[in-house]
Amino acid sequence: MPDAATLERLVGALNASEAGSVLDTLESPGRVAIEVKPESIVGSLEVMRSAGYQFLASVHGIDYYPNEPRLGVDYEMLSREALDRVALTLRVSIEDPHVPSVTPAWPCANFQEREAFDMFGLIFDGHPDLRRILMPEDYEGYPQRRDFPIGGEPILFTHNEHNVPRWFE
Repeated sequence: MPDAATLERLVGALNASEAGSVLDTLESPGRVAIEVKPESIVGSLEVMRSAGYQFLASVHGIDYYPNEPRLGVDYEMLSREALDRVALTLRVSIEDPHVPSVTPAWPCANFQEREAFDMFGLIFDGHPDLRRILMPEDYEGYPQRRDFPIGGEPILFTHNEHNVPRWFE
């Protein structure tokens, strides 16, 4: 986690590359996040790369239900030299869940963006192969959203039904 001066320099560099791209900074114990506009994520990650955060550790989706904008994406950046970790976050509405893909510049984001699409319905514009990765292609819905119905089909284990007939009633 960077100190306050380093965080201030990072925010200044992000705003210098694109005015108004930083919306907020969020600090919690052991974690620092910089919230940016969705349309500026590609440029913001390049600024982070030039500032020494050259490892994109993870890309993951978030559902902030019931708050709006509801969906979010976290990009965890790591500086191996400074041993610092900073998250760039963004939020989009469920009605327009479009985010620019960072896969062309960061190939490691390929499967992670596909997983966020599959589980949350986030659409990464410009992704080279945006399709489901965990669920079947014909699956309807997004299972990691907080309003997704919990449950499913009941499972009956009938291997011992001959010992205890009709045990499941």
